[in-house]
Amino acid sequence: MTDMSNENSTGQAMKRMVIGIVVLIVLTALLFFVAPASFYPWAKAIHVIAVISWMAGMLYLPRLFVYHVDAEKGSVQSETFKVMERRLLRGIINPAMILTWVFGLWLAWKVFGFQGGWLHAKIFVVLLLSGVHGYLAGAVRKFAEDRNERPARHWRIVNEIPTLLMIVIVVLVIVKPF
Repeated sequence: MTDMSNENSTGQAMKRMVIGIVVLIVLTALLFFVAPASFYPWAKAIHVIAVISWMAGMLYLPRLFVYHVDAEKGSVQSETFKVMERRLLRGIINPAMILTWVFGLWLAWKVFGFQGGWLHAKIFVVLLLSGVHGYLAGAVRKFAEDRNERPARHWRIVNEIPTLLMIVIVVLVIVKPF
């Protein structure tokens, strides 16, 4: 791949990232200033649905990578994995993460006033999960450019990280240990 196409790919990724951040900020601002108090059960339902969708994608994407590693570069199978990975990331994982953050922040503000050690810990762990999301998004780009250098074992281990973070988040939300 040429340096020019790498720069173009990086530029497009940065553009999508900026657009995603702007959408997140605008949607969050709208909810903070427009949503009535009676919106709470809907916000909670949408937040839970978005979290489930985000986690489903975060658990499936590394599993696709495990199989993609074994596909010969340029093969029909490899190209199919590239399409599946891109569609999963752009069509499910990214929108679900944005909705999770938008409605989660609204709930943290409206219901809990951003108070509570458990809530601060949860937000920190969700930030870590978002970091894993970013790592996986970068991997999608590398696989699309046939530049993955990680073995299947790496992706099997990475596949467990979202599960561990999810367990911590659920315990923090349900038990509220501090």
